[in-house]
Amino acid sequence: MNATVGDRLLVHGSTVGERDHGGVITEVKGPHGEPPYMVRFDDGHTGLVFPGPDAVVVHK
Repeated sequence: MNATVGDRLLVHGSTVGERDHGGVITEVKGPHGEPPYMVRFDDGHTGLVFPGPDAVVVHK
C-alpha cells in the first residue's frame, strides 16, 4: 500500500451494519509512501493509522 498526502483512506466496515469510514491522509510516516498514515477522518478526528486488509487508498 502506497499513498501521498491528500489521498483518501477508506476503511470498509468489518461487521454487518457497520458503515465504511474514511478521511484524508495528512502525513505519510513510512518510507516511500508506506504506512503508517496520519488521517483526518470525515467526522473531524485525526489519528495515526496502520491500515489493515479492509482499507484502500484512493489516489487524488
